[in-house]
Amino acid sequence: MSGSMFGKLLRVSTWGESHGAAVGAVLDGCPAGIPIDEEYIQSFLDRRKPGQSEFTTARNESDKVSIMSGVFEGKTTGTPISLIVYNNDHHSSDYSNIKDVYRPGHADYTFDEKYGFRDYRGGGRSSGRETIGRVAAGAVAAKMLSMLGISFTTYVSSIGEITVDETNLDIDFIDKNPLYMPDREAYEKAGAYLKELSSKGDSSGAEVCCRVKGVPAGIGEPVFDKLDACIAQAVMSIGAVKAVEIGDGKRVSGYTGSFNNDNFQNIDGNVMKKTNHSGGILGGISDGSEIVIRASFKPTPSIYTEQDTVDRDGNDTKLTIKGRHDPVIAPRAAIVVETMTALVIADLMMQNMSSNIDNIKKIYE
Repeated sequence: MSGSMFGKLLRVSTWGESHGAAVGAVLDGCPAGIPIDEEYIQSFLDRRKPGQSEFTTARNESDKVSIMSGVFEGKTTGTPISLIVYNNDHHSSDYSNIKDVYRPGHADYTFDEKYGFRDYRGGGRSSGRETIGRVAAGAVAAKMLSMLGISFTTYVSSIGEITVDETNLDIDFIDKNPLYMPDREAYEKAGAYLKELSSKGDSSGAEVCCRVKGVPAGIGEPVFDKLDACIAQAVMSIGAVKAVEIGDGKRVSGYTGSFNNDNFQNIDGNVMKKTNHSGGILGGISDGSEIVIRASFKPTPSIYTEQDTVDRDGNDTKLTIKGRHDPVIAPRAAIVVETMTALVIADLMMQNMSSNIDNIKKIYE
């Protein structure tokens, strides 16, 4: 299987399946000297692990990470960082009834068509547990960026038709509720909505917003490796993401140029924008403003209502899914959006060091 590696200078490779022995990642190209330990990485993984509330799968995994290489005396060594999380609470028998049946909304059919073989236990490589490696490796990238004054604020901005009030975000409330919503009223409505759906064996779609502050102007390449293009690829590669927007996103199709253009101004000798419809990126290059990313997640495809499908022989059949599944994906996936964004920005910042001779002279003179 190709396509399990991402990045150029800072390169991550994930491995493992949902019901295999373990999952993890190898992060290569990481600069030496970054303070990192298992506790720090664990704080990121804890934001995506299951079994934390009534709105997540009951699968009871500690998702405890171990650093196998690349860190010595609390700092990165510049060598590949290998990270592993063992699977402990996989109930493979829950999936025996789908061995020869394709689940609607899942990758079962397409995976079988591509390889002629699939690991049907929880989706195998296509499972959401693959994102553990992304989060573990992305935590290291986030630490590197924090040392450069770059910070992230990531939250669930909508669940179904319930949307947070973006004009009055309660950032402190994000980590105080299991849906990671920065709006108490929206959280209470979303909670009631999800409970109603769960009682019917159904699920909901949702949106995640990731805001990045402190990225200097000039990051990103102007053609194929645009900052927004790389972010879109990274976030779109997360299972269940069906759309990625930067800044005002699809709303710009209804704007006029006079409204959409972010006018510049000089404030104390610094070039700044009066508005930020562009979401902090112009021409594929960061402009110094806050970078705003939105990811739309489809409803969890594993629902408990009976569905029509076919088996591997093409026979029509009915399917009722067993197992333990989230009624909504976004709350646990928010940290995946954040860490994938961190990997992109860190990689492009490292590439940017060779964009002009003055940068190179700063290193070698």
